[in-house]
Amino acid sequence: MAWAATAAWSVQAQSAAPSLWDTALPAPQLKSSSQLQELIPAATREQLPSYIKAEQISGQADINAVLEGGAELRRGDTVIRADRVEYTLADDTVNAEGNVHINRGGNVYQGAALKLQVDAFQGDFTNATYQFLETQGHGDAERVEFIDRDNSVIYKATYTTCLRDDSASWEPDWMIRANRITLDRVEDVGVAYGGALEFKGVPILPVPAISFPLSDKRKSGLLPPTIGIDSVSGVEYSQPYYWNIAPNRDATLTPTLMSKRGISLGTEFRYLEPTYSGVLDTLYMPNDKLRDRDRWGYSWKHATSLSSPVGRFGINWNLNRVSDDNYWRDFNRIPGRENSAYSSTVTSDTSLRQLSNDARVSWSQGNHRISLLAQKWQVLQDLDAIIAPPFNRMPQLQWRYDTTSWAMEGWDVDMMADTTRFEADSVRLRNGALIYSANRNNGQRSYARTKVSRPFLLPGGFITPKVQLHASTYQFDENVGTRGSSKSFVIPTFSLDSGLTYERETTVLGNAYTQTLEPRAFYTYTPFKDQNMLPLYDTGLADFNFGSIYSENSYTGRDRIADNHMLTLGVTTRYIHPENGAEVARLGIAQRLHFDDQRVGLSAQDRNRSEKGWSDLLIGGGISWNKRWSTDALVQYNRDIQRTTRSSISGRYTPAPYKTLSAAYRYQRENSVLASNPGSEQVDFGWQWPLNQGRKNAFGEATGGGRWYSVGRLNYSMQDKKLVDAIVGFEYDSCCWIGRVVVERLQNSRTDSNTRLLFQLEFVGFSRLSLGADPMRELKEYVPGYRALREDKAPTPSRFSNYD
Repeated sequence: MAWAATAAWSVQAQSAAPSLWDTALPAPQLKSSSQLQELIPAATREQLPSYIKAEQISGQADINAVLEGGAELRRGDTVIRADRVEYTLADDTVNAEGNVHINRGGNVYQGAALKLQVDAFQGDFTNATYQFLETQGHGDAERVEFIDRDNSVIYKATYTTCLRDDSASWEPDWMIRANRITLDRVEDVGVAYGGALEFKGVPILPVPAISFPLSDKRKSGLLPPTIGIDSVSGVEYSQPYYWNIAPNRDATLTPTLMSKRGISLGTEFRYLEPTYSGVLDTLYMPNDKLRDRDRWGYSWKHATSLSSPVGRFGINWNLNRVSDDNYWRDFNRIPGRENSAYSSTVTSDTSLRQLSNDARVSWSQGNHRISLLAQKWQVLQDLDAIIAPPFNRMPQLQWRYDTTSWAMEGWDVDMMADTTRFEADSVRLRNGALIYSANRNNGQRSYARTKVSRPFLLPGGFITPKVQLHASTYQFDENVGTRGSSKSFVIPTFSLDSGLTYERETTVLGNAYTQTLEPRAFYTYTPFKDQNMLPLYDTGLADFNFGSIYSENSYTGRDRIADNHMLTLGVTTRYIHPENGAEVARLGIAQRLHFDDQRVGLSAQDRNRSEKGWSDLLIGGGISWNKRWSTDALVQYNRDIQRTTRSSISGRYTPAPYKTLSAAYRYQRENSVLASNPGSEQVDFGWQWPLNQGRKNAFGEATGGGRWYSVGRLNYSMQDKKLVDAIVGFEYDSCCWIGRVVVERLQNSRTDSNTRLLFQLEFVGFSRLSLGADPMRELKEYVPGYRALREDKAPTPSRFSNYD
């Protein structure tokens, strides 16, 4: 082991003659070096020299050394300072007294007396304080026992992440006070035993044993509990446990106690492998007192992708199943599915009550793809709102060929064929009475489609003629009316898409842009073929927007091919930033001209079909004024009634992180033909905004007094003159904790709504305590542009930033 010893002393000059001692040393030149490693390898550590420094050094060479007055010993990433240090070389032991200071890899310990084997890092430290580099967590301890370089035990200890100030009366806003805290630097986990969590000096949660992170690394252990009060379930207590099985696998177990219903267990298992991945989500509740039966639900999503010399194989499934029709009412979330996205209209429970169970096997190579799909729906029926069950695919076999480089250069060919067995489940009452039967429409549908197009790219424009051929054959289980037991048809479609693009340089408000002018004409013709007697296996009316207005078919799915004979005319202009190509603004207008009345509808009585003449006028645009402001608008105008049938305008202002405002107005005119479109007029407003700046010093560091934020979203129906959905809350960001209070009112149906109060305390770098559901999850889901406070984590500091 190499030694370098220095001692501080004073030297009095004997004469005025110059000497080498009077020569100024050259300034040090700092250079980057690959030797500055955050972690020192074990093999290298054993070869590192020790450096000692003190005002006075005594002892025997290669045996021991006594350092007094500003004593210091350095080795690798370990620094020991004290008033007095005794170092024994034989057993590599340090005994230090008076203002003892240890810095090991940026983690700092200070105390009264230390006995330590330096290289093994085994020993004891009395009356100590400590602070960790990564989390800035710190505390006091009666004694610190260093077991080895990665493990230690702190006795009669406190722990907090609150920043300490210089005042003698300082107390942290929160801390753990425990009889014993074990620290594992390999797993980066601390575990506190026999203590309590204190907030503002008041014990709020006993902690017989609780773990907390020492870094951002995933760890096994108890997650924050959730406590809630519900009029149906009573007092609820959920205690999740996270199991970090492996770097690519983990599981979360969540037992829940409901005072009025019983005990449930929820699990979530995630796995990720090179060729497959998936999530398994389950819930089981034995003997639910609410329904007097066992309740369960599961969701399993899995995806496999395998490469082989003969092509790529895929195996995927999405399985969702629950125990009974009332599951969606009685549990907050169906396994594997969010209850509902926040929408601008009254939330419908239909999506919650239709659970898909499907599995797919696929093969692809080159331009060929083959897939085999089986899909079966579980519909959770409500006798007050019966849902016609979707048709199950039992199974569907599909082949597809798609190429953009066929034998004849420039031709695009897309061919597809599938055959599907469709079956729908009947709906029966609990007494067995049949109230809905779909057996008469069960059958086999075989469908084939060929599309051939030849794009011609011209200077400043394009022309794309396209021909399609649709062929369908139906075989029904039952012979109904004039439809018969089978039906076949072949329908051709011709379309011609064309457009021009003009560009010019222009200046707007002193800024240079490239402006485009893009006129477009789209013609399509499909002859009439009566299809109104066919069932709707997978077909619905397409939305009217800038995507569908330039399409050949007015319907989605394959059971209806609209007899369209029409011409779509439109023009779009864009403003493009010349440096980065970003679209700054766009404005488009389009309208269809129907040469004949449309005769194909969703049913024989369907009057929602296009009539001869001009369609509604579609106008839309958007502007990104700058990085802060953006707006979008869409208007659908009917010339016959001279009224707007649909319109929406929205805007967002985001000047900085955690500052966002959004507003939207949406109008949908009532359609007397479609009962599913009763019309609506709503305004929507969302925000996240700071209410104060907090107190900071001259360096911009928080010195006390946290920052308040307001956050929320309001959705108001002008037609019904009432608030449809609302979520409003406040957040408080202190130096080491965040508080959230949220009031949430969500519409479950046109007559029912659910209101609840959500509360959460987040102890930064430690844990979260929630009352009710997690408010941060609700804010992320419902408030547009919301960002969780402290979401942008600072990079992990280097040990060299605290190397003293």
